[in-house]
Amino acid sequence: MTLFRPCIDLHEGKVKQIVGGSLTEHGARENFVSSNDAAWFANKYAQDALAGGHIILLGAGNEAPATAALLAFPGGLQLGGGVTPHNARRWLDLGASHVIVTSFLFEGDVFSERRLDQMLAVVSPQELVIDLSCRKVQTGGYRVTTERWQTISRTAVDEALVTSLEGRCAEFLVHAADVEGLCQGVDAELVALLGSVSNLPCTYAGGASSLNDLALVERLSSGRLDLTYGSALDLFGGHQVRYDECLEWNRARKLTQPSAPS
Repeated sequence: MTLFRPCIDLHEGKVKQIVGGSLTEHGARENFVSSNDAAWFANKYAQDALAGGHIILLGAGNEAPATAALLAFPGGLQLGGGVTPHNARRWLDLGASHVIVTSFLFEGDVFSERRLDQMLAVVSPQELVIDLSCRKVQTGGYRVTTERWQTISRTAVDEALVTSLEGRCAEFLVHAADVEGLCQGVDAELVALLGSVSNLPCTYAGGASSLNDLALVERLSSGRLDLTYGSALDLFGGHQVRYDECLEWNRARKLTQPSAPS
């Protein structure tokens, strides 16, 4: 069952939508800058019972608004961006349901089992989301990207990688960096791949541009992936997707779920 999951992307202390891969130390190509702060969005998600979304810190200067958002929706939001063993427990104590980790898990352009063990010495697998955001490479397939999606690693996103990480984290988060922020449609090949290899909850982000993309992701992934909207969503200045329609989609899906046995 594919559900809509919300997000809060923070850059320079503000809620923004940027074009994937454009972020550098000098700035980013922006699609939208909100006049509402992160806590406003977190309150809205809390009021609408939209747990399981994520806050992503895009660079420095975002700690205070991220903290305010977590306090507004304790236990309702995951947090990623610059997470290491040194600060992971602090974010969880502030109210994050999970911490999301990517770049720390790499040494150079290679995934590091040693670093994953360091993270798991501080947080439990049930508190950890591993971010496998990736790009398609010319030789075929996808590879994990690190350092603001600027560095393409040597780690392939495939069944072997996903299987090796299951049991060591609670969920996966995957931004399709090639289409992130472009509102030109989801990466159908990547969605199908993730749906075929992941047995854990997994949220896909990147390119979603219409409400029909929820049905597309559900079909391509056999309902194994959830979907996040960014620049296309009316909450973020978009015109293609209405937030209220996403809520209705979730409500309809949850109503069709069989009741748990008493």
